[in-house]
Amino acid sequence: MALKDITLGQYYPGDSVVHRLDPRTKLIGTVLFLVSLFVVKNFTGFLFCALCLAVVVKLSGVPFKFMARGLKAVMFLIIFTAVINLFMTPGTPIWQFGILKIAREGIYRAAFMAIRLVMLIFGSSLLTLTTKPVAMTDGMERLFSPLAKLGLPSHELAMMMTIALRFIPTLLDETDKIMKAQTARGADFESGNLRERAKGLIPLLVPLFVSAFRIAADLAMAMEARCYRGGDGRTRMNGMAFTGLDRAAAVVIVLYFAAVIAISRLPLF
Repeated sequence: MALKDITLGQYYPGDSVVHRLDPRTKLIGTVLFLVSLFVVKNFTGFLFCALCLAVVVKLSGVPFKFMARGLKAVMFLIIFTAVINLFMTPGTPIWQFGILKIAREGIYRAAFMAIRLVMLIFGSSLLTLTTKPVAMTDGMERLFSPLAKLGLPSHELAMMMTIALRFIPTLLDETDKIMKAQTARGADFESGNLRERAKGLIPLLVPLFVSAFRIAADLAMAMEARCYRGGDGRTRMNGMAFTGLDRAAAVVIVLYFAAVIAISRLPLF
C-alpha cells in the first residue's frame, strides 16, 4: 500500500454539480449520510444507500478507481473488524474448531460491519474530494456560528479541523520522502514479523515529528505575515449563498433520510 493511495483530505478539481454545491449543503448531507449508515438495520437499506452514493459519485465526476484507492489504507482495519465480528458474535454455530467458532449471525454481522466501514470511507472522502479547504472552513464556521453565543470559538474550531484535513496529504508526502531516503541508506520497513516492522518505524517517527513541527511553524509565520488575527472582523473574498441547486439538494437529502428510516423499519433481509 502506497501512501499516495490515501485520498482523505485531497481535493479533486472539477466543475460538477456536486462541486458547485454550497459547502454547508455538502457538510450537512455528509453528516446525514453517515448517520443513515447507523440507522440502517438490514442489507436492503445498505443497498439503497450504496445506490444513492453511486449516483452522487457519478454526478461528482470523481473517478471511482481514484476513490477506491483510499480503501487500501484502511483495508487492514476493515478485515480486522470483520474477523472480530465473525468469531466473537454468538449464535447458531456452523463451524467450530476448539475455542474458535463461526455462527450464522457472525457472518451476517461481519459483512454488515465491513460494508458500513467501506461506505463511511467513501462518503467522507467524497466531501473532501469535492470541496476546497477554504470553502470547507467557511462552511464549518457558518454552521458553528450559532454556537458562538455559548462561547464556542467557531472560527478557530473550523480552522483547526480544516487544517488537519488539508495537511494529511502533505504529511503523507513527507512520510514517503523520509521512507525513501532511509530505504536508500539501508533501512528495511517490509521484512520481519509484525513486532520487528513496528520497531523499524521508530526511526521514521522522529524526523516525521520534526517535519510536522516545521510545517506548523511555517504555516503560523505565513498567517502572521498576512496579518491573520482570527475570525473577528474577517472578510471573505467569495461570498456564500444558497442557490436553487442547494435547495433542490436539500429536498433530495431529506427524502433520502426519510426513505432510509422507512426501509430500516421494514422486515427485509
